[in-house]
Amino acid sequence: MDEEEDPIVEEIPVFLSKNLQDSLYLFQYPTKTELANHDDSVVVNCCVKPFAQEVKVDFGLDTESGHYDRFKGEQFAQAADGKNTYGAAPPKGMERPTYKRGIMDKQAFTSSRSLTDVTKYIVGIYTDREVHLSPLTSIVQLRPALSHFDKEDKRKKAEQKAQAEDPEEEEVLQQVTVKFARGNTKNTGKEQRAGTYDGFVQRIADEPWCEAYWHPRGTPTAELERQKLFATSHQSNQALALNAGDYLKRLLPYDEHVQPVEAAAPAAAAAQVLPVYNKAMLRTMPLLEQLRVLLRDAKMLSFGDLLEVLAEHVDPHVAADKVLALLPQVAILLHGNWVPRSEVVFPEKMLSHANGVAAEQMIRARDYILFRFSRTACLYRAQVMAATQLPPAETLDVLRTVARVNATKRWELLLPPDKEFEQKHPELVQRQELHWRASEQHYNEMDWAKETKRVRKRSTRKSESSTQSTSSSMPPPALNQVANNAPAET
Repeated sequence: MDEEEDPIVEEIPVFLSKNLQDSLYLFQYPTKTELANHDDSVVVNCCVKPFAQEVKVDFGLDTESGHYDRFKGEQFAQAADGKNTYGAAPPKGMERPTYKRGIMDKQAFTSSRSLTDVTKYIVGIYTDREVHLSPLTSIVQLRPALSHFDKEDKRKKAEQKAQAEDPEEEEVLQQVTVKFARGNTKNTGKEQRAGTYDGFVQRIADEPWCEAYWHPRGTPTAELERQKLFATSHQSNQALALNAGDYLKRLLPYDEHVQPVEAAAPAAAAAQVLPVYNKAMLRTMPLLEQLRVLLRDAKMLSFGDLLEVLAEHVDPHVAADKVLALLPQVAILLHGNWVPRSEVVFPEKMLSHANGVAAEQMIRARDYILFRFSRTACLYRAQVMAATQLPPAETLDVLRTVARVNATKRWELLLPPDKEFEQKHPELVQRQELHWRASEQHYNEMDWAKETKRVRKRSTRKSESSTQSTSSSMPPPALNQVANNAPAET
């Protein structure tokens, strides 16, 4: 068919709103007639079962209407509860009356799920020449619940059973056979019933009802929820103006020449390798994940350099205050520069490549190094090895995440201190200093254990009295003294 025979009359943009994707229910009333209308009815009670996705709504009845049979309403209420319950408080522990006013003044509706899979159904709203679509959580059908008839039948059966029993009849002795089952038989039966249909029905019945608030149409709360049916972002309009090449790049933003890490590494080693990201992948991540990736790859960045990288390669309109608010979640302030947290550098369940040291021990060693760098400008690798008890290869890997070897064969930080940032943000510096002080005793104990072990080894040649006097009078180790006595870095 030619395009001239089927011209485009109008183009209407379509938007997808996910504001109510986890809480949007569609109510259907199969028994509703053309005359009956529940939109203007007063709801006196509303309950839900969140896991079973069931709803129970009690609509109020107009007992003063000329079409209402008051005598019949009082009969229904008395038949349900067995007596007139108007003004009477229920006894403690007993079930509440069905109708407190002694008259049938409400009509209950209970729901049943009409469909188990609602992924193919959506709710749409058309306004201002736009269509906004919202996915549904569930579709339920509300039908009248005639619980007052069920209560009447149950009560009548109980009365007939009580009347049929003769209390004066003598008890007849009967032989009883007792069987003892194994201790785990009961639990096994429960586990078997849990996977059956009866067990599923029982779990639904055991879930308690949760009372909810019903906001009528036209109220401010209902109107506020209705506004969530509209998509808040109209960025999808840009896709209509893209050509075929740009649209394909938008759909597939990844570089086709980048080889996935999982494909290049064996299956056993793939879990130990951190993923590699390109610029296109970074743009699809939230800002917190972008900061995590950039700091982990750069090892150490000043705040100015970090903003420059984000503005040039990720988001030109990134806000400095927003970045500064998220940085403490993934980074530590060290002499005015930002270094990634040890949990970012060594994720959980990751092992070192040389000796298979657990990530927990690597994190502990790196935290010790960060604390020592907050107190001194240089460190020796032998000093770190003695305090952290790490093998030489792992100690070298941890030091390289934050420092480098200088001309004097000592380890120093990758970047010089940023005094300007510290003067501009004294509250961040003070907050980080409080954290260092809170953990100072723990790291000093690591050095103390190292020094105590060395002193005890030398004191084995001396007498017991000299050993006791030396160990009792020995002061805590000084950091500068340890650094001066350590051998030169090779």
